[in-house]
Amino acid sequence: MTATVTNLPSLYEPFSTEAKWQKSWEENQVYKADPAKGGEPYCIVIPPPNVTGSLHMGHAFESALIDTLVRYHRMKGRNTLWLPGTDHASIAVQAILEKQLKAEGKTRYDLGREQFLKRAWQWKAESGGTIVNQLRRLGVSVDWSRERFTMDEGLSKAVLEAFVRLYEEGLIYRGNYLVHWCPATQSAVSDLEVESQEVNGHLWHFRYPLTDGSGYVEVATTRPETMLGDTAVAVNPNDDRYKHLIGKTLTLPILGREIPIIADELVEMEFGTGCVKVTPAHDLNDFEMGKRHDLPFINIMNKDGTLNENAGPFQGQDRFVARKNVVQRLEADGVLVKVEEYKHTVPYSDRGKVPVEPLLSTQWFVKIRPLADRTLEFLDDRNSPEFIPQRWTKVYRDWLVNLKDWCISRQLWWGHQIPGWYAVSETNGEITDATPFVVARSAAAAQEKAVAQFGENVKLKQDPDVLDTWFSSGLWPFSTLGWPEQTRDLEFYYPTSTLVTGFDIIFFWVARMTMMAGHFTGKMPFKDVYIHGLVRDENNKKMSKSANNGIDPLILIEKYGTDALRYTLIKEVAGAGQDIRLEYNRKTDESVSVEASRNFANKLWNAARFVMMNLDGQTPQQLGSSSSELELSDRWILSRFYQVVQQTSDYIDKYGLGEAAKGLYDFIWGDFCDWYIELVKSRLQNKSTPASRQVAQQTLAYVLEGILKLLHPFMPHITEEIWHTLTQADANQFLALQSYPDVDLDLVNPELEQQFDLLIGTIRTIRNLRAEADIKPGIKVTALLQSESANEREILSQGQSYIQELAKVETLNITATVEQLESAIAGVIGTIQVLIPLTGVVDIEALQTKLKKDITKLEAEVKTLATRLNNPNFVSKAPAEVVQGAKAALAEAETQLQILQERLRRLERISK
Repeated sequence: MTATVTNLPSLYEPFSTEAKWQKSWEENQVYKADPAKGGEPYCIVIPPPNVTGSLHMGHAFESALIDTLVRYHRMKGRNTLWLPGTDHASIAVQAILEKQLKAEGKTRYDLGREQFLKRAWQWKAESGGTIVNQLRRLGVSVDWSRERFTMDEGLSKAVLEAFVRLYEEGLIYRGNYLVHWCPATQSAVSDLEVESQEVNGHLWHFRYPLTDGSGYVEVATTRPETMLGDTAVAVNPNDDRYKHLIGKTLTLPILGREIPIIADELVEMEFGTGCVKVTPAHDLNDFEMGKRHDLPFINIMNKDGTLNENAGPFQGQDRFVARKNVVQRLEADGVLVKVEEYKHTVPYSDRGKVPVEPLLSTQWFVKIRPLADRTLEFLDDRNSPEFIPQRWTKVYRDWLVNLKDWCISRQLWWGHQIPGWYAVSETNGEITDATPFVVARSAAAAQEKAVAQFGENVKLKQDPDVLDTWFSSGLWPFSTLGWPEQTRDLEFYYPTSTLVTGFDIIFFWVARMTMMAGHFTGKMPFKDVYIHGLVRDENNKKMSKSANNGIDPLILIEKYGTDALRYTLIKEVAGAGQDIRLEYNRKTDESVSVEASRNFANKLWNAARFVMMNLDGQTPQQLGSSSSELELSDRWILSRFYQVVQQTSDYIDKYGLGEAAKGLYDFIWGDFCDWYIELVKSRLQNKSTPASRQVAQQTLAYVLEGILKLLHPFMPHITEEIWHTLTQADANQFLALQSYPDVDLDLVNPELEQQFDLLIGTIRTIRNLRAEADIKPGIKVTALLQSESANEREILSQGQSYIQELAKVETLNITATVEQLESAIAGVIGTIQVLIPLTGVVDIEALQTKLKKDITKLEAEVKTLATRLNNPNFVSKAPAEVVQGAKAALAEAETQLQILQERLRRLERISK
């Protein structure tokens, strides 16, 4: 007596299923890594999302890619760790908190640093876990017990150690340099946090009179307010127009300051008038020119974007207000020549959303060249790390070659406070460019050093600035594993295996991780860097907040399920580094592509239900296997299965995740569901041949379980649910921890697959001919298969029962020659001619009449749609989606019309 096995419900309900398994996986610590188990390690550290963030389609795409890799390698038997965590996002968090305070009529200075940080940690505790909880909805197989935060105790220790070591090695220094300054956040920002935007501006031309009264020179600028800080005008030494002026002086309008005319090859003779105003404290190029010519550096701007005392009558004015007033004054003084419309790029602060100002400021810097050169050695000597696609290697290399010193200090409170102390007693409490600093791992150690340097009565104060967020993120691959301590995790899992990230983060993060890792660990932090593309919208535009064209992945998850969204994002990838396009209707929150993946999930669910209903309550393990009594269709599906096992592994190993997903889709939907299940139905129903029936059951169960294992990395929830029902596994067993299928080369038979393709093509051709002749499904027909090849006739004979059953053929004749049949419809598959006599089966005259009627109707529809689309008023005034709908309807109607017309022509040839 067989046991009663619970089958799957009739409908797949993704939401409860996904929530159940996400909870079960986490509660049972299914993904907890253990280096003590040994084996081959496979480790990925999550690209840490900002603690302020919420899930967007980029996160969903990236997480789906990583999770597929991690689940695959875990099932392949590797000791796998995917380590999660978040970044403290200093600028973003501080912006949120300061906005809250502003609403209360306060500033951070009203609270003081200690209370402000207390409030920040409280915000993090209450709101900072949003994105982590959303990532859980994606079913990511991370080890949550190892979750890290860039300001947790361990990572803070790593940041402190890294800073002190670099300082002691002479690789961190304080210097007075021109930096990108964001007046909105009142902090320095790195080059990578600056986004250039093209704007419609102006180019103002005005005259600087020669001090000796002999004339003037004309200069042009897009920032006229900066002329208040000019300390020279430069010309090219080879410019014959101005050679006689070099060494003379000019009188700076408004302020009356005497400034020299200098010669510098940086000046482009062809640009503008060939004369360039030089503002060393407010322009990056002018800064270098000022150093070369020993010019004064006059800062005219406060940190909030207002002008200071060096701006004369414009002191206290906002920089943009001062711009207008300076222009008015120049015009009133008669030195404004002209104003031109001018399109140019302006650098904006990525976080502050305002134009940045080049500002002379004393900051902390990392001397980047030694770090970058060490990293270049790894790349050039060992191709480490290896970029996929390989084309990104050059981009990465060029970036390392051209790097400049890295400004790492930020004028914020939320973040890692710089471990540098200055002697209040030596500086009257103020920090100046010449202020001596003591760098140490703690305040006590700093005090000890200061006493040795300044004496017993020295009083210290810590630098209020914090480190650039990317400093701590640069340590992420090894600090998360315990560095600077030599932990077991660090020893076993480092270097990590793969970094999965977008190309836009190569400079922000990848290069900084490789430089830090090369310096502190002597190894590159990961073997491979898999660069993925961007998610694009239905109009093929990059999704972004600024373009307001993003799609909330949680909306699609609620509508279609997590697995459907994950599978879509992976399956749509054309190749490594390729962008994906997600079809989406913003009015209905519907997605054609995600709906197709949900339909695929339903197809698998229904196929699994059918299989389990026909296993007599037995699991695959109870049924066992028997390769000696396999029939033709069994050998074919097993050969196809093992080919797909090999193909999927090969693709994933080479990061061809999209190709792997497409191959599985075709095999599961086509070979298994549409063909094999149909081929064995009669054997399952025929209990008079128990041996054949049992082999069909064994093969069905075996292949279904194998499919679930192959598909699990891509669609983990539905496969886990089906597997548990199919195998009746205990609650503490999980598909996620099962072994990935191995290839049985003895059962791989490419020749058999080719033969079966011929049978399938023949069945499909007969079905198509039946449809053309409008033969009802219940009517069985006579079919003739003609081939001059004895080999093909043998193949057709072996599969005769399959052809007859699936194509509803009562009499099947397989022959080398055939006489021309009257009233027969014919088709071709390869070199096989397929004929179905219609006499007594179809009323050809009635069918012709019906086709003519349908053709007339379609012709009218085509004419109507074409007329509408040829109407300029309709195309220009109708909503874009209506016009697009009309175009799609016309294309479909034209296709259907061609098909019916061809059918009619064939029937007319038959009836002649």
